[in-house]
Amino acid sequence: MNLNRYTEKAQEAVIEAKQLSEEYSHQEVTPDHLVVALVEQEGGVVPRLLKLMQLQPESIATPVRSALARAPKLTGHRQVYLSRALDQVTTLAEEEAERLKDDYTSTEHLFLAAVDRAEGETAALFARSNLTHDSVLQAMVGLRGSQRVTDQNPEDKYEALQKYGRDLTEMAEQGKLDPVIGRDEEIRRTIEVLSRRTKNNPVLIGAPGVGKTAIAEGIAQRIIRGDVPEGLKDRRLITLDMGALVAGAKYRGEFEDRLKAVLKDVSESEGRIILFIDELHTVVGAGAAEGSMDASNMLKPALARGELHCIGATTLDEYRKHVEKDAALERRFQPVRVDEPTVEDTISILRGLRERYEVHHGVRIKDSALVAAAVLSNRYLADRFLPDKAIDLVDEAAAHIRTEIDSLPVELDDVERRLLQLEIEREALRKEEDEASRERLDRLEREIGDLREQQSGLRAQWQQEKDRVESSRTLKEQIERTHREI
Repeated sequence: MNLNRYTEKAQEAVIEAKQLSEEYSHQEVTPDHLVVALVEQEGGVVPRLLKLMQLQPESIATPVRSALARAPKLTGHRQVYLSRALDQVTTLAEEEAERLKDDYTSTEHLFLAAVDRAEGETAALFARSNLTHDSVLQAMVGLRGSQRVTDQNPEDKYEALQKYGRDLTEMAEQGKLDPVIGRDEEIRRTIEVLSRRTKNNPVLIGAPGVGKTAIAEGIAQRIIRGDVPEGLKDRRLITLDMGALVAGAKYRGEFEDRLKAVLKDVSESEGRIILFIDELHTVVGAGAAEGSMDASNMLKPALARGELHCIGATTLDEYRKHVEKDAALERRFQPVRVDEPTVEDTISILRGLRERYEVHHGVRIKDSALVAAAVLSNRYLADRFLPDKAIDLVDEAAAHIRTEIDSLPVELDDVERRLLQLEIEREALRKEEDEASRERLDRLEREIGDLREQQSGLRAQWQQEKDRVESSRTLKEQIERTHREI
């Protein structure tokens, strides 16, 4: 077994299997130790393979761990060595990697070999779970697609779009996106640019908070409704997370590999995927290090060949500062201006969003409150833009009311504080023997009794109001769910 020809995750699995044998006081490392290490590996391929096969990793790991716990144990100082069975598994895994034309032996090859060579209780468990060579191989093809293991960190390149992007069309189908009110002109213009033969990559340019991302979400909702030209029907709009692409890319070339995997998935979709890059200016310089390319230089060839269909969004200042400087990148995009909506348009947007905020906060929002939010935010919040500042105002006010509903009312709080004060005084007076103290104690008892009655009434009233608000909120949630299903 040449560990240099194993991927990083495969090496980690072998080391973890050795540690498991020590944990269970076993003298040799068996395929069962390796199976547990592979199935429980964080960020590994095997747990994802099992989920693709409708199996939970725990359903495999727990019975195998139980079998390991029952196996004979050795006490005292001992040297752990690899069993002959495990040696056969690793040899078979290396042969599988060679057969699949992979450059390195990965965790999926080890698992495939372990399934083939399983014995005893583990073999019976695999049989019950329908884990066979063919079923694992089929899941591998589903997970890897046409990707091959060409380096020691191939996991980053599997299901790259799922890992580094969010499917807006899927979210729209599930009703997870807020309704997009207005912006018909900008959405229509964006769809026109997307329908062009060349330079069909629109970039939404506008001030922060005017609703650039909402336009992309509106296009996703239109795709689901079928309210787009024939050429855009059945497309998927996926927003690319540049932060996730860059995060954890420690070594030179790691970021480029991830982005190449994303671009490969997009090109293999044969035009069915449209990428949405929010904050487009971040791709200029993203991932750049000495001797490596930044993201924009990797996107340019794909954009030029027409393999990459893309919508960008950025502010005017950032567009001028980063994108316009790169003439080759700017040439690939067609600008679509997104202006700040008027106060009247903002009121319409707020009316469209009102139901979502009412359901979330469990409060009723009056129409006059929406009008006031649009007018007052426009008048007094000069450093921000509509509709974002008006939406924030409504959200903040609704959160304030919700907090008040959930918190103890001021009247009830005052009564409870007064009660506590009188009870402390009563305890002090009980220790006194004089006539004046006894008279004061009698008056206190009567006052405490009245306050307790008042407290009980106020608490019951508060609970009733809370229950009514909660039932109203539940009803609104059911109505919204029904709307989505319809």
